[in-house]
Amino acid sequence: MSGTFVGMPAFPKAAHEAVGNPTLRGNLRHATHTIRAKREKAVAEVSDWAELREAGKRIKDRTLRRLDHYLVQLEESVVAAGGTVHWAADADEANEIVTQLVKMTGESEVVKVKSMATQEIGLNEALESAGIRAYETDLAELIVQLGKDRPSHILVPAIHRNRGEIRDIFEGEMSEWGRPAPEGLTDTPAELAEAARLHLREKFLRAKVGISGANFMVADTGTLVVVESEGNGRMCLTLPETLISVVGIEKIVPTWQDLEVFLQTLPRSSTAERMNPYTSTWTGTTDEDGPSTFHLVLLDNGRSDTLADEVGRQALRCIRCSACLNVCPVYERAGGHAYGSVYPGPIGAILSPQLRGTESEIDASLPYASSLCGACYEVCPVAIDIPEVLVHLRERVVQGGPVVREGNKVVLKPAKGHAAERAAMRAARWTFARPGVLRTGQRAASRTRRLHPRSLPGPGKAWSGTRDLPAVPAEPFRDWWQRTDGGRSEKGGSK
Repeated sequence: MSGTFVGMPAFPKAAHEAVGNPTLRGNLRHATHTIRAKREKAVAEVSDWAELREAGKRIKDRTLRRLDHYLVQLEESVVAAGGTVHWAADADEANEIVTQLVKMTGESEVVKVKSMATQEIGLNEALESAGIRAYETDLAELIVQLGKDRPSHILVPAIHRNRGEIRDIFEGEMSEWGRPAPEGLTDTPAELAEAARLHLREKFLRAKVGISGANFMVADTGTLVVVESEGNGRMCLTLPETLISVVGIEKIVPTWQDLEVFLQTLPRSSTAERMNPYTSTWTGTTDEDGPSTFHLVLLDNGRSDTLADEVGRQALRCIRCSACLNVCPVYERAGGHAYGSVYPGPIGAILSPQLRGTESEIDASLPYASSLCGACYEVCPVAIDIPEVLVHLRERVVQGGPVVREGNKVVLKPAKGHAAERAAMRAARWTFARPGVLRTGQRAASRTRRLHPRSLPGPGKAWSGTRDLPAVPAEPFRDWWQRTDGGRSEKGGSK
C-alpha cells in the first residue's frame, strides 16, 4: 500500500490536535448525527434486515474462501466481453499500468469517478508526475481537490468542511482548474451545486479517458458496478472513449443473485436511501455504446496477506458504506485526517494496518483508535466484528514481531521484546520450574505483605496510576491447601 499521508503523526497526537478544533468538531457532530438518524430510519423499514446482513456476510466469506477461483472466472468473463485485464501486485505497479494506458491514448487529462482504490495507491499524484492531470468529478472529492486537502470520510470526503468554507474554496480555486465560480456565489446548497455542475460539464464533454473504481464485480458475467448519487459517475463511465477501472480484488461477487443482497444493504447503510439514484453496470465493450476500450486493473496491494489472516480477513468483507464512521465516538471527535489513511474510522483502524503493516508509528497506533464500544459492529451491513480485529491487531503490535507467510497462512513471529520484560520472563520460568523456590517466595511475599507498595515505581506508574496492585493474601494457597486438606476441614468434611 502507498505510504501514509505525508507528515502525519501517530493517531494519539493527531487526534489530540483535532479535538482542539471546535469548528471541525461541530462539522463532524452535525454531519454524522444527521446521517446516523437517517440510516436508522431507512434500515428500520426493512423487516428482514438481520437476514440480509447475515446473507451479505456469508456471500463475502464464501467468495473470499475461493477468491482465486472467482478472480480467474472474472478475468475470463471480462476478456470474453471485449475488455483487458491487468494484475497489479502493489501500488507502484498499479500506478505504472494506469499511467502507461493513459499515455497510449495520447491524452494528458482524465476524469475520475470517486474511487477509494485510486486514493489508496496515490494515483492522482502518480499521473501528475507523468504530466497527466486527473479531475475529480464527485462533488465532495472536487471540494477536497480544489482545497488541496485530504478526504476525511469514506462516503463524504469533505465532511469536515462547512458551506462557508466550500464557497471560499470554489471562489478561490475553481479558476485554476477550469471554469471559475460564478460572480456573487453564496453558500446555499443549490448555488454551490450549480457552480460545481458548470465547472465539471466542460470536462465531461471533452474527456477522452475516464478512470473509475467499482463497488462490485460480478464474476460469472464480468460486469462491474458503480453506485452513486450525483450522476457524475454515469458521465465518466459512458462519455470517454477509454475507461480504466482500478478495483481491489476483494470487491468480487460470484453472481448477479449475490449482487442483489448488496444493492439492498449498501444504499440504506450509506446514504440512507432505499436505492441508489444511479446504479451503473458495464460488461466489457459494446459497439456504439459507451467506451470503445475498457481496461480492468485488479489490485492486490496487501489484500492477499490480509486474506491469509483468519481473524483479520473479515475486514475484506467491507462494502465501504461508512456506517461505522457515523456511529464511532472516536471518529466523531477526532475526524478522518487523524487516521493518516484514505480509510478513516473503525474500518480504517483495522484495514490500513493490515494492508500497510504495523511497522510505522501511525499504523501501530491505529488499532488503539477505538473505545471497543462495539457500535461499529452493530451497524455493519456485512457483520465485520471490528472490535475483535482491533484486539487481534493490538496483540500483533504488542508482540512487535514480523508478519511472515508460512504456506497458506500468515504467522506473527514473536519479537525479542523489551529487555526488562525478557528478564522478568526468564526469572518467572526459572522460579516456576522449582517448586521449593516458588513456595519460599510465596511465603516471603505473604509475611511482608504490609510493606508492599500500592503502586508501581518508575515506568510502572503509567499502569498503576489509576489502579491498585492486587493485594497479596495473608497465606499462600499451597499452605492453605495443606492446612485445610483442600478446604475439607473448614467445611465440615465436605466441599
